[in-house]
Amino acid sequence: MKRTLLRSLIAIIVLLATYLLLWPVPINPAAWTPPTAPDLTGVYAQNSELSKIERLRIDGNKPEDVAFDSQDRIYCGDELGRIFRFQPDGTRPEVFAETKGRPLGLIFDASGNLIVADAVIGLMSIAPNGQPSVLATEAEDVPFRCTNDLDVAADGTIYFTDASYRFPLTLLKADLLEHQPNGRFLSYDPRTKQTKVLLRDLYFANGVAVSPDQTFVLVNDTGAYRVRRYWLKGDKAGQSDIFIDNLPGFPDGISSNGHDTFWVALVNRRDPGLDFLLSHPFLRKIVWRLPSSLQPNIKRYAFALALDSNGKVIRNLQDPSPQCFTQIANVVEHKGNLYFGSIGESAIGRMALPAR
Repeated sequence: MKRTLLRSLIAIIVLLATYLLLWPVPINPAAWTPPTAPDLTGVYAQNSELSKIERLRIDGNKPEDVAFDSQDRIYCGDELGRIFRFQPDGTRPEVFAETKGRPLGLIFDASGNLIVADAVIGLMSIAPNGQPSVLATEAEDVPFRCTNDLDVAADGTIYFTDASYRFPLTLLKADLLEHQPNGRFLSYDPRTKQTKVLLRDLYFANGVAVSPDQTFVLVNDTGAYRVRRYWLKGDKAGQSDIFIDNLPGFPDGISSNGHDTFWVALVNRRDPGLDFLLSHPFLRKIVWRLPSSLQPNIKRYAFALALDSNGKVIRNLQDPSPQCFTQIANVVEHKGNLYFGSIGESAIGRMALPAR
């Protein structure tokens, strides 16, 4: 009897080891040694500034971004493909439109159309009457797998990201664990209806913000903990460089206040376990085979930074409390307030712009 139990136990252990070591996985991890994460001191010192956020609730979940029309009405999307509209005072949320996908980035163009980066459908435009239309679904014969964020330049050009041409949004963790440069940064010209790839080889390409003087565009390189700058004008036009590197968290959305500040949403703090795994591709395959609860996961924390036009941190807003407005995905400054999108809340956030 004891021998039978021992053999069964050994067989179970062998099967489990075989599964963890050899079972096929959809990821092809690449080795990358990240820089040492900065401590939460100095410009990143912990504080509770974001504890002042109030929640403007919707009948839905994960409103990633926030946008404003010419009447100061507030818009956000949810994971069921609906776009909600609030009155300017944050009351009476109603369904304005449905994309039938997953709206992430939102921004209005000069004609009053709501331009949407929909992770499932692609780049979209929603007319003032709520009627949706599709602008683009691929570039260079490569379909978008996770259209993520966007901004509109003064000349009408739409700059946007395809976070990964390999994995859809539902497999976000796969892209981050693989850590291959699957992301693209693109432009769409509404006059010619042409889509161009401006940057390749991004690690989960994310937030987009055009500079107020229209000389460059910022794009978040989420998996590499940095923000890149793509030059539109001047001697460096068509080139890119690093705007800020080695952030203390994962940069998700980025926006310009139109004057002197870029707001960066850090959706989560750096994870020491993940940073360790990034140097070990084989271990990441094993981790992928584990239950989700045993894999690196987002922890409850609120974090946002303000950068000047040179990439210097000029504001640091956090809330480490269990009650925080968590997983901030975008920060938008509008008429004396900050508004927050989130992939962990059933509300958008609002708080008065803190004094410097």
